[in-house]
Amino acid sequence: MTDLKGSARVRAAGAKRERLMRAAAEVVHQQGAERTTIADIARMAEVPVGNVYYYFKTKAELVAAALSEHARQLDLLTGRLDQLPDPRERLKGLINAWVSQRDLAARYGCPTGTLAVELDKRKEGGLDVEAGKVIRLLLTWVERQFRELGQPDPEGLALTLVGAYQGMSLLTNALRDPGIMQREGDRLLAWLDSLETN
Repeated sequence: MTDLKGSARVRAAGAKRERLMRAAAEVVHQQGAERTTIADIARMAEVPVGNVYYYFKTKAELVAAALSEHARQLDLLTGRLDQLPDPRERLKGLINAWVSQRDLAARYGCPTGTLAVELDKRKEGGLDVEAGKVIRLLLTWVERQFRELGQPDPEGLALTLVGAYQGMSLLTNALRDPGIMQREGDRLLAWLDSLETN
């Protein structure tokens, strides 16, 4: 009986930690790392502020948790896309996923890209490097898709695609126009269709 109670406690603690990580990712995306407080994250996660310190001792740890959550979400997305048999369809699925977030991008920009820019300006604690690692995960996955398509310079094509995403996210946010994301997404889909398979 004690083992059951212990394992239930461990599961509950793990669930609370995950809730805090999701809340950190959401609040930091909406407010930026600088303006976000531990109380903001606790409120979003519906966890008493004092409990947050059990899992994360500092705001920097919560920002790192937000980046980990971005990486986890990216892994979930690419894992689903990897179920598709064709790399071109995987890339199209990625673009469609980006476009589906156009209203969120119009309000707050790209979750990882905007955070990477903010953290780079702060240059404290190496979090800027951690943000770059999340973007590198995306680049690596996209590069693999272009390589499977037999494209020359898959690394360059990955930079082009991810750079286009960052650009359209920035413009969508700056101009508060989700239509930009839709139009540029359509353009990227047409570009993918134009690539010859080798």
